Amino acid sequence: MTITSWALIAVIVFDVIVRVTAVIVVPRNRRPTAAMAWLLAIYFIPIIGVFLFLLIGNPRLPRKRRQMQDRINDYIRETSRGLDFGTLRPGAPTWFRSLVTLNRTLGALPLAGDNAATLIPDYQESLDTMAEAIRSARAYVHVEFYILQSDVSTDNFFRAMEEAAERGVVVRVLLDYWANRGKPFYKETTRRLDRMGAHWRLMLPVQPLKGKYQRPDLRNHRKLLVVDGRIAFTGSQNVTDSTYNLRKNIKRGLHWVDLMVRVQGPVVASINAVFLSDWYSETEEILTEEINLFDVKPGPGDLDCQIVPSGPGFEFQNNLKLFAGLIYAAQERIIIVSPYFVPDEALLLAVTTACQRGIHVELFVSEEGDQAMVYHAQRSYYEALLRAGVKIWMYRRPYILHSKCMTIDDETAIIGSSNMDMRSFGLNLEISMLVRGEEFVRQMRDVEADYRALSRNLTLEEWEKQPLRSTVLDNLARLTSALQ
Repeated sequence: MTITSWALIAVIVFDVIVRVTAVIVVPRNRRPTAAMAWLLAIYFIPIIGVFLFLLIGNPRLPRKRRQMQDRINDYIRETSRGLDFGTLRPGAPTWFRSLVTLNRTLGALPLAGDNAATLIPDYQESLDTMAEAIRSARAYVHVEFYILQSDVSTDNFFRAMEEAAERGVVVRVLLDYWANRGKPFYKETTRRLDRMGAHWRLMLPVQPLKGKYQRPDLRNHRKLLVVDGRIAFTGSQNVTDSTYNLRKNIKRGLHWVDLMVRVQGPVVASINAVFLSDWYSETEEILTEEINLFDVKPGPGDLDCQIVPSGPGFEFQNNLKLFAGLIYAAQERIIIVSPYFVPDEALLLAVTTACQRGIHVELFVSEEGDQAMVYHAQRSYYEALLRAGVKIWMYRRPYILHSKCMTIDDETAIIGSSNMDMRSFGLNLEISMLVRGEEFVRQMRDVEADYRALSRNLTLEEWEKQPLRSTVLDNLARLTSALQ
């Protein structure tokens, strides 16, 4: 036999080994859709598919980090067991109590009563309100944002941190590695943090030479601020200009629309616990001896709130289970606001089943897309949603509706950093706040009404006129969205 023949046989044998091995390895502990997407990639583009699988095929954090997450979860669970977390509202439905138990079992913080929560829908007002809270700090400020940039819009926020540091307040800052490094104003931001004396770290750094490596597309997507354990903020907004300072966004005239919530009461301790767990994961510093985490006091409100952290540090997809549970519990109305709505089978089934149960369902998304693959993957679900009876509102360009929230009937809501897409369910570290209280839902209704006034209704008739090229792009993007 010739060398060419032997080479051909070797290639065939290698190809067979790769395909058989993929069938054995890929589906293990993986959702069927994700497994099928990976197998298709490996079968049709073997070399690239295998390389991508080896690079990003493991959606979990390294074992050491998962063990650290488990330790901090155990500590919080034990120290908060039996503590008085405020007086809970009476008459909670059975489904709500069981959902709280589910969250707690999966790693959430206790349900806390006696809380106040105020929504802040204006972008600049949110930054300035957080700056005002930082200026009231007496002991510490905890800042954790997916994107943190010192620019014209955030200058007041950074000056507030500088003033606090000058007064001797301890300022701790966490920002995501990939979302910030190499982006506009990154060097200026880190220099400013150094000058003010802030203690800061990059989250999920990919620095193999320093012994820090995990799947490179994992992100800490959380947004939160805690001041002295008294006041906290969380929601969808990053600390950056509404254009994200990106040239392509400025050229297209894009601006982000976000929603933050200011909270007071025992739930602040829960938000602080999320920060402390992330700080411990990045620094191995235990701050619970320095900070009395559960020395809580009633807030000026009457809301029941529960903080639900989620991400690859947890065994299960906490946010997905929470969202699905809420949708199945709804009896009258579901309003979803999500910039990236790319559901898995469970969530899509929950939404369409809700419509079939006679529940009024509305979904707010952006008319304009800022991420092509996610934008087209999201569009691939519109027909199924419209046929099921979901009313889809498209927030008019050139604005990107980036808020992440949901209301269920007239008493329950959720707000946080988590999108309703497969990335947020499996790859991002997220934070969500479950709220029970009619007064908070009324605030949400006002925000929803504003969004509705600035949106247009997408009909099935309009959607059926989509050109074939759009359908092809949407379907291809839908396949790639499952690669986890």
